[in-house]
Amino acid sequence: MGLIDDKSIFTAMKQNGPFAVTDDLMLGDHISRQTRAWARLFANDRLLATKYRVVRAQILDFLDIESFDEIPALLADAQARAQRSERACMLLGSQFGIVGSTSEIRSKLKEYARTADAVIGQLTRKVLARYAMHVETSNEIETTHDPVDLLLRIFDSRFSVKARFEAKRKLVLMGLAGSIDQRERETDIENKFYAFLEFLNGNVWSQRHKIGHLESAYLLSRHDPESFRCLDVRVIDGAARTQLKELGEGEKLTLLKRRIFQDAGRDIPVYVSVRKKDSAAKVLKLLRKNEKNPAVAVDDELGLMAVLDSIGDVKRFVRHLTRAAIRSGSFMTLEDISDTLAGGEYHGKNVGSSGQTPMLKFFARMGGMRVELIIHTNQSYLNYLFQRDIAHDEYEVKRIFDSGVADFLFPNDIYNLDMVQIRQALLTQFRKRIEEAGRLHEHVI
Repeated sequence: MGLIDDKSIFTAMKQNGPFAVTDDLMLGDHISRQTRAWARLFANDRLLATKYRVVRAQILDFLDIESFDEIPALLADAQARAQRSERACMLLGSQFGIVGSTSEIRSKLKEYARTADAVIGQLTRKVLARYAMHVETSNEIETTHDPVDLLLRIFDSRFSVKARFEAKRKLVLMGLAGSIDQRERETDIENKFYAFLEFLNGNVWSQRHKIGHLESAYLLSRHDPESFRCLDVRVIDGAARTQLKELGEGEKLTLLKRRIFQDAGRDIPVYVSVRKKDSAAKVLKLLRKNEKNPAVAVDDELGLMAVLDSIGDVKRFVRHLTRAAIRSGSFMTLEDISDTLAGGEYHGKNVGSSGQTPMLKFFARMGGMRVELIIHTNQSYLNYLFQRDIAHDEYEVKRIFDSGVADFLFPNDIYNLDMVQIRQALLTQFRKRIEEAGRLHEHVI
């Protein structure tokens, strides 16, 4: 768990490090018994001491001051803060390659602040929804977007320890959001996503249907009582679905909205989910990877997941994609291929992932894009949704907790939450919700 141990590259965020936010707010360079005791805690760690000096210098440079002694005067002088804010705006604009006026740069910085808020919001709306009241961000921090104001609040004794920590956390997340935005502009990801959708609509899906045409199908499946692995599944239509009155023990009904592609004159249905990973999701991935460089950690900005009736249809779909690329004027190569649909174990690199997850996974390089494709059969997809220790909802919980992200964003000494107990409680909750049966309800996709 490098994110929260000695291998963490986010030194300034650690609550057991030199930049911990505590009730004992120490400003100034004068030597006291308290500061000597603080210094002894980190005296034997040369690397940590070097990192402290670097971050300290960055704070002073950013605020345009010579020592922490000047911070109280800066807090009391609105005009001086406004000048520092204007200066910081131009410096950050240059750092992240933002071209434009001061107002345009401020708009981008506000966008980074909203992404930082969205990271916390994403967790409190889903994985940590039961604990939202415990971890929600203080209003005073959530409504603050100016980096100078946020930095000064870390050193403002009028604010609670929780609010001061959240100001620091928001600045760190804003920095990651800025790096991601810069990377997206460099790689032109927005236009590539549009081009990928155009490729699918113009070359992959059946031209006999209008763009966006979907056909409903229902997967009626039976699951093992011990593992909840899918034992068998059959596709039924709307008429057969209306005749179902109640699901049996271990049965699930899943609605899919499917597109159509043609192969050798035959219509083949496929459920498809196409996504461009949003900025908040990318920030979380950087944290899970203990990485600040999105070019290194985020290799799946564009993605497509497909679900087909059989392994034979999976093979037809992959061949159809490569031929469609040729028709569009580009060669398609498949990279980093992993195929466990017919057996074998997937050796995933992500924390919390299971090697038992059957899938065909690869990256398709074409038209200047690199797109991650994950392809399932109906049976493997239902395992991905429902099987114990594999289900995606469980994976979401495991990767947030096992990577250290939960402890990193919501440290125990600030939020008073036992993340080990919460992890188990959430896994139990999601498992119960997945397996509940006895009445007819649909898992809608």
